[in-house]
Amino acid sequence: MRVCLVASRRHPVAEPFAGGLEALTHHLARLLVARGHEVTLYAAEGSDPTLPVRTLTPPRFRPSAAAMRDVHAPEEEWMADHHAYLALMLDLARSGADRFDVVHNHSLHHLPVAMAELVPVPLVTTLHTPPLPWLESAVAVSGGASSFTAVSECTARAWAGTVDARPVLNGVDTRAWQPGPGGGPVVWSGRLVREKAPHLAIDAARLAGREIVLAGPVQDRGYVDECVLPRLGPDARLAGHLDHRRLARLLGRASVAVVTPAWEEPYGLVAAEAMSCGTPVAAFARGALPEIVADGTGVLAGPDDVAGLAAAIDTAAGCDRRAVRRHAVGQLSAHRMVEDYEQVYASLAQQEVAA
Repeated sequence: MRVCLVASRRHPVAEPFAGGLEALTHHLARLLVARGHEVTLYAAEGSDPTLPVRTLTPPRFRPSAAAMRDVHAPEEEWMADHHAYLALMLDLARSGADRFDVVHNHSLHHLPVAMAELVPVPLVTTLHTPPLPWLESAVAVSGGASSFTAVSECTARAWAGTVDARPVLNGVDTRAWQPGPGGGPVVWSGRLVREKAPHLAIDAARLAGREIVLAGPVQDRGYVDECVLPRLGPDARLAGHLDHRRLARLLGRASVAVVTPAWEEPYGLVAAEAMSCGTPVAAFARGALPEIVADGTGVLAGPDDVAGLAAAIDTAAGCDRRAVRRHAVGQLSAHRMVEDYEQVYASLAQQEVAA
């Protein structure tokens, strides 16, 4: 099939990934190409040049001085996003049928959903987050022109009052995230932001008497300065923002991976990556984590329960690493994810023919 993938304009689809959305889009584009599909990926500048990528560049436009004197004028970055997606959707409306069989939208911007009715081929949007006001508004005015999937059952339930989304679990490249020997320190990985609560991972590891290493990009400097840096010490250190090879080695050596969402985590890609490395997970039972951490692959604690998480770390360390890896390969792989999306594309194509 000829597949158009639409990604976020804010972060490039390239390693080290800014988040799960970028990682998923990268895996999907690469594996669709490997499976014989003709793919075009619209993504941010700086995306992986080995992918069939076209940059989401806003048209040349600068608001007039009079327009920018408006006290309600949006920020420059908002305008850039608006123009980039507006230009893309108008282009797809004009000539999308000549180039694509399906459009798969992964952006969080409202325009691809709001303008879906103008696109002459099926458009499916994957919901990566809990409901957002702009996206809900787009759904309300689009009349159901877009179909929807969600990255977990939890995310699908969160959107149930607005759209009927088919859950398609995210996946990881289990060939890239290879199992390691374990036995090392506890590892926390992800974006260093308040909603991921890495400071609670430090507290839990320390309570369990275990060393912890944290890896990921600092995306909330104020939070990190206030809550993370004061907790660092000989038993807690930052490893920085690692590409997947270095992170896979770190996770493969870890005794346990700790996941501490302070919000309704839409999926929990870091947990799947750890399990692909054979590393069991100790996590707060929040969001989609109960869907992906199966019996024998980790232990869940109550949300924000640091003492419970410390106990979960100790228990998870005893999990059979081979069983953890088998679960990841069987249930959490990117190949399974791509097969699921191929079924979605085929179903949409059949509906188009029937119409």
